[in-house]
Amino acid sequence: MVSRTEVDEAGDGRVRLHCLAHAGAGVASYRRWPVAVGPAVEVVALPLPGRESRRREPRVTDRDGLLADLLPTLLESAQAGPYALYGHSLGALVAYTLTRALADAGAPPPLFLAVGACLPPHVATALVSAADQPDEELLPLLGHLGSLPQGPAASPGGLWHRSVLPVLRDDLRLAKSLRDAALDPVTGGHVDIPVLVFAGSDDPLAAPAALSDWQQWATGPIEARTVDGDHFFAGDTALPQLVGQACRDHAAALPAGGSR
Repeated sequence: MVSRTEVDEAGDGRVRLHCLAHAGAGVASYRRWPVAVGPAVEVVALPLPGRESRRREPRVTDRDGLLADLLPTLLESAQAGPYALYGHSLGALVAYTLTRALADAGAPPPLFLAVGACLPPHVATALVSAADQPDEELLPLLGHLGSLPQGPAASPGGLWHRSVLPVLRDDLRLAKSLRDAALDPVTGGHVDIPVLVFAGSDDPLAAPAALSDWQQWATGPIEARTVDGDHFFAGDTALPQLVGQACRDHAAALPAGGSR
């Protein structure tokens, strides 16, 4: 797996799969993907600022800040060969937003947009509006997803509360900004590429039954799949295997010359 800073060095003919993580997470979420997707696909995880190797950088909390940070990397990748996007939960909204911005910029489109564990932008959730709620109201919502730690780190004033919870709050602010922008006719709207939608069989936030609602955001038919797992199913091998196969299938369908 390579980072965003290595994208320009990797033009070897493979499909670049740009991956975006759920709220509070970073590129470590995709550490198992390079093997699972297969050798024809290169996993390029895109970390948001304020975590992991970018932990000293200010976090982004709105659409404009997100595009200023990540869009240049995607515009460069779009010129280098076939690529695709996968986003998980918050990352799905990020991937959708980037796909729209790439189209607005006239860039070569991704092979497909893949989203997982995420309700479509027009479906409101209590969690997305909870960034500024007190801990006693926000933590039960996070606990419903199974995202709270156990042990001393979970105690008030512990490491998780000091280092992770502020990131989660800012990521929820970003999620709300992206949902609002998607509903704006100027910045939102449909995507004109294939859309793959994945849900965990036991996801309490984005249940499989809600997958079809993404159809409102695509000009063509969507492909919906359910995989075993809860909200955090991206860490298992089934999802990257499916996304890797989609990369190979869509790349094989390209006309001579390798572009749509």
